[in-house]
Amino acid sequence: MPLRVAFQMDPIEAVDIRADSTFRIALEAERRGHSVMVYTPDQLVFDAGRVLARARPVTLQPVEGAHVSFGAAEVVDLATLDVVWLRQDPPFDMSYITSTHLLDMIHPATLVVNDPFWVRNYPEKLLVLRFPELTPPTMIARDLATIRAFRAEHGDVILKPLYGNGGAGVFRLDPNDRNLASLHEMFTTISREPLIVQKYLPAVSAGDKRIILVDGEPIGAINRVPAEGETRSNMHGGGRPEKVAMTERDHEICAAIGPLLREKGQIFVGIDVIGAWLTEINVTSPTGLQELERFDGTNGAGLIWEAIEARRAR
Repeated sequence: MPLRVAFQMDPIEAVDIRADSTFRIALEAERRGHSVMVYTPDQLVFDAGRVLARARPVTLQPVEGAHVSFGAAEVVDLATLDVVWLRQDPPFDMSYITSTHLLDMIHPATLVVNDPFWVRNYPEKLLVLRFPELTPPTMIARDLATIRAFRAEHGDVILKPLYGNGGAGVFRLDPNDRNLASLHEMFTTISREPLIVQKYLPAVSAGDKRIILVDGEPIGAINRVPAEGETRSNMHGGGRPEKVAMTERDHEICAAIGPLLREKGQIFVGIDVIGAWLTEINVTSPTGLQELERFDGTNGAGLIWEAIEARRAR
């Protein structure tokens, strides 16, 4: 049965249609006969008990420079739709959190993907803390002396903002680096949030694996290799995607976390694995669908819609 679908996302006219996962999911929705509309997070409104958005219907095609055409904007009661996608990019700030609260009010009668309650409670760098046996040594702290002690114990560490994204603000501090105090001062001046510090994994030089799970089941992986002289492997930070196979350890990690993701309505998830270690569980706006499709021929967007259509049928 055709579904009425809205995407809460950054402006669709500005996306890179060769890489953007949201565009691929929306294109697949149209291919399956669903009607698609889009709106940006600033167009989300609560008014007199209703959750509304000024949305525009779209027609999409995989043609650069002509990938979207818009219908007339209209104010839509999101409770009248079948599916709403929560797909704007982080940062995971109060604006993002507020949108999850508003979308909570229509879910699950309108299926919000991913479930906004658990997106809010399980942001990428915090959900992973529930699986310490799968992760490298990790600390969440703001106090400089505490972070110094962690670094003294582990020597070579990664320091980054707790709610950052796309590799922004990620620093490697080897045992000879003298910038910890300066970085701490910078971070704590601009934000009241704690920091995350993690033991550096040398295996990152061979790549940071992005594994995609659909409704708790892995569908494939891509490898993201850091650029020359870089620590960060994120594609936003210049990382190079390449084909990769999943290992037995990868499947062990997915088997451990998959049931929780499925239970909490996290239909499209991207996890990051370096060597044998899980480093992040991305639920806010994961990427990698198009790269996986190019390398392996896996239609991840189609598998996602099969999972959504099955949930709607139930």
